[in-house]
Amino acid sequence: MENPPSVPSGSLTALERRVVACRRCPELRAYCAQIGATKKRAYKDHTYWARPVPGWGDPRARLLLVGLAPGAHGSNRTGRPFTGDASGEWLYRALHRAGFANHPRAVDRDDGLELHDAFITAAVRCAPPDNKPTPGQRAHCLPYLVEELALLEAVRVIVTLGKLADDTVHLVIRRSGAYRARRAAFAHLAETPVELPDGRSATVLASYHPSRQNTNTGTLTEPMLAAVFERARTLLAD
Repeated sequence: MENPPSVPSGSLTALERRVVACRRCPELRAYCAQIGATKKRAYKDHTYWARPVPGWGDPRARLLLVGLAPGAHGSNRTGRPFTGDASGEWLYRALHRAGFANHPRAVDRDDGLELHDAFITAAVRCAPPDNKPTPGQRAHCLPYLVEELALLEAVRVIVTLGKLADDTVHLVIRRSGAYRARRAAFAHLAETPVELPDGRSATVLASYHPSRQNTNTGTLTEPMLAAVFERARTLLAD
């Protein structure tokens, strides 16, 4: 598990390599390395990725998912978004049911999981303390998201997982894209039709984040998460 997940596109592969090598936030690099050295008891025999986590999935994806940031013992351990933690268990089950993934489990980068017509990335690429990146850290990562949107030329629906991801995507729209209707306030299944920076029409579809805090309290249920991808399918069919 020494290499980042590969995507069969030279430009995306080059971007992945730059993300993995990024040192724009030395404090986050140090934090990720510390977590990888101390580890969690359940993963004491694992070799942690402990670097920025690149996006991954189908380079022809029409569906883009944007999360918050890697989990300290999830993506920061496995090196792939939403892989190896409870949030990923919920997310990949939902993606599989909706036909965007070939199976529902995400354990590590060698588990055979494939995404179909979907690509997953994050607002921030390094695990932040307490899952709370600073505005400066988010700003350092923003160009990577802008570049991914340009490279993923087929994207028509952007699912934002949580308010921070939603705010980050809308920051991109405000800076260099356009709104085709007033931005919807963040809420589960809120929709905003937009134009991406290159002029493509798309829809931003908001979802509560599948974190333990939301799933354990019933703020997000499996039917609610399933509804997000059912709606995404409908939007993609229009």
